[in-house]
Amino acid sequence: MRIAITGASGNVGTAVLRALVEEPVVTSLVGIASRVPRTDGSSTVAFPHDRADWVRIDLGDDSAESRDRLHAALNHADVVVHLAWATAPSHDADRLDAVNVDGTRRVLDAAAAGGAQHVVVASSAGVYAPAPDPLPRDEQWARTGIPGSLHSIQKLAVERELDRFERSHAGITVTRVRTPLVLHPDAATELGHGYLGRLLPPRLLRRDRPPVLPWVHGMRLQAVHADDLATAYRSIVQGRYPGVFNVAAPQVLDGQAVAAATGASSLREVSPGVARGALAVAWRAHATPLSPDWLDLALGIPVLDAGHAATVLRWAPRHATADTLREVTAAVGRGRGFPSPPLVGRKF
Repeated sequence: MRIAITGASGNVGTAVLRALVEEPVVTSLVGIASRVPRTDGSSTVAFPHDRADWVRIDLGDDSAESRDRLHAALNHADVVVHLAWATAPSHDADRLDAVNVDGTRRVLDAAAAGGAQHVVVASSAGVYAPAPDPLPRDEQWARTGIPGSLHSIQKLAVERELDRFERSHAGITVTRVRTPLVLHPDAATELGHGYLGRLLPPRLLRRDRPPVLPWVHGMRLQAVHADDLATAYRSIVQGRYPGVFNVAAPQVLDGQAVAAATGASSLREVSPGVARGALAVAWRAHATPLSPDWLDLALGIPVLDAGHAATVLRWAPRHATADTLREVTAAVGRGRGFPSPPLVGRKF
């Protein structure tokens, strides 16, 4: 089985590679990314990236040359796992649309042209309607998104592309994987840059007792460890399971639980309005890559019920959310990063 993975050098992509490399049914792996382990496109020496053939492609590039490279990379792939997703530059919505929405369309077209039998696409809890309570919602919850959230709008656009693709390619199995926040200690530096920016330098996390944790009233945190998520992808690929799967650890953390997991000295709750105003100022000043609509997303997304994945895929997470958050916090403080361009540690 030949498997091509977009976004293969990132957080989830690295975990999926790690889960697939030892599978007897996998005969070859193609890693596709805009930032490959080496600038010339060859494999790096570090496991699991050394097991893939790498192709450097910017999915936001609609040039004939880029499209040809993508078609060549996906040619004769039995399975295409589409994980690539851009969150930066957060001030350039057109660029994010070009990569996330238009790029997905190009991947689907190339997968079909190359003879793929199965397409697996990373979706998000952000496609669901807001939930008024913390009760877990399954895959039947309304798919209307979080108002005002660019992430939600783009993920919904991707799912509409998948709707059209399924109607016009009935012979190709399509699977959607919807997740909350995906965490892994190897991606701590990427996560620190992507979610904190200059708001919370890692040196503060290296203190014996980290600083006060600001927390938005009413916000809750659900996550999944990237390695646990990767086992779900492996099962989906192995069994060619169609449809939609929520994949998330069942634990949901409130502010007190997050403070305990991160070792914060205390918790200070703020109102959503105050938090949004402060985040807007910081974002406009380029002090954080998080635009204010990320707060709308965090406050609105429902808790995910992963019962369907447990039943069909026999999936069960091995990592509790609090433990994963504790490990990631410690890794951010150490500046830890996996030797892959998106994940490698950088100085703040």
